[in-house]
Amino acid sequence: MIELENNTDLQIDISILEKIANTLTKKDIELMVVKNDEIQALNKEHRKIDKATDVLSFPMDFDFPNMPLGSIVISTDFVQEKSKEYGHTFNEEFSLLFIHGILHLLGYDHEVDNGEHRTKEEKLIKEFNLPNSLIVRNS
Repeated sequence: MIELENNTDLQIDISILEKIANTLTKKDIELMVVKNDEIQALNKEHRKIDKATDVLSFPMDFDFPNMPLGSIVISTDFVQEKSKEYGHTFNEEFSLLFIHGILHLLGYDHEVDNGEHRTKEEKLIKEFNLPNSLIVRNS
C-alpha cells in the first residue's frame, strides 16, 4: 500500500503506482509529493546537495514486520517540466520517477552497480507500457 502525502495542489493518481509497487514488494511505501523548494531542502539536508532534484529515496535502515520499505519524495515541478520536454503525460513521468525511487528502496543503485538498476527499470517500463525514463534515455 502507498501512503500518500501530497504537499501540492495537484491531483495525484496512485493506482498505477500501487500496481507497480505490488509487483516488487508487499511492504508499504510512503510517497511524498512536493514542489522544488521542498525537495531542495531535503536534498541539502540529507545529501548535502543544495539544488532541487526529481526524486529522492529514503530506505528504512532496518527490517521489522509491518515497517514500510521506505519513503519516496517526488517533485511535481520536475514531473511537469520533463513530461513536456519528452512529450508524455504527467502520470507517465510520475510513474517513471516512482519506479526509479522504489528500485533505490529495494537496494538498486545505478551510480555503483553494473547496470542492474537500468535493466530492472527497463523491464518495469515495458511491463507497464511506459515511455523511456531518464536512466534509460541516458544509457
